[in-house]
Amino acid sequence: MKPLNQYIGDVSFQLREKHNFDWIKEYGTVFKVFDQQDSGNLCFGIIQNGQKRFLKYAGAKTIHYEGEPEQAVQRLKQAASIYKRLQHESLITFKADVELGEGYALIFEWVEGECLHSHWTFPPPEKYTHPDSPYYRFKQLPITQRLGAMRNILSFHQYVEEQHVVAIDFYDGSILYDFKTDQLFICDIDFYHSKPYINEMGRMWGSNRFMSPEEFELGASIDERTNVYNMGAIAFSLLGGELDRSYEKWEAGEALYKVMIKAVENDPRLRFASVTELLEAWDQSIS
Repeated sequence: MKPLNQYIGDVSFQLREKHNFDWIKEYGTVFKVFDQQDSGNLCFGIIQNGQKRFLKYAGAKTIHYEGEPEQAVQRLKQAASIYKRLQHESLITFKADVELGEGYALIFEWVEGECLHSHWTFPPPEKYTHPDSPYYRFKQLPITQRLGAMRNILSFHQYVEEQHVVAIDFYDGSILYDFKTDQLFICDIDFYHSKPYINEMGRMWGSNRFMSPEEFELGASIDERTNVYNMGAIAFSLLGGELDRSYEKWEAGEALYKVMIKAVENDPRLRFASVTELLEAWDQSIS
């Protein structure tokens, strides 16, 4: 089906079918639309009285989503409870959830960060090589800055663990980085879930680059050790060679390499037991 161009003011975006967005005027003026996600969500940058907000909406037929809008609405409603439960300085600030028009939306404070996996602008291999790619630019930062960013990610997931939640579908597309202030923000944690959680899908949601073996195994427990693997995989993306986990590609020293290679053991029993334990080993290795 050929995508349909739609406009809100002067801002254009694409959908599979025309959709009524008259309600959005109540929330401000749209200055940006993110329409390339495959989640069924359409995201807006809006501004009202000088305040910027990020509005994530489900209910329209987006161009890369294969399901029905009703399914996307239901998932976004489930996600609202997670955002309400998790409040952390590294996580984008949740403001409200509202029934809107034919759908449903979550509203967040706007942050001035760039997504490290801007796949619609810099698909591989450009992501890894283009000088304007946020991921490429992040990888050029001094190792001390990248270590600080990674520790913030670990600290957030230690907090997630303390709230009895497991991280699902966390990847570099969930990371925003503000290159002007050197601040890292986490977004798009819609699939995080309360424990206990069992894999009832086979292949779960997520990017293969960051998924543990149990996230492909029907009936497997998804728990703290799964989170440890995810953190290790992220570390190899930000500090090493991503899927090439050789020491030659690692940039953060031997002691920390030994910590993170343990985190990505295929056998969960050989990993750290929790993100808390992983973070303790991290701090000891760079002290």
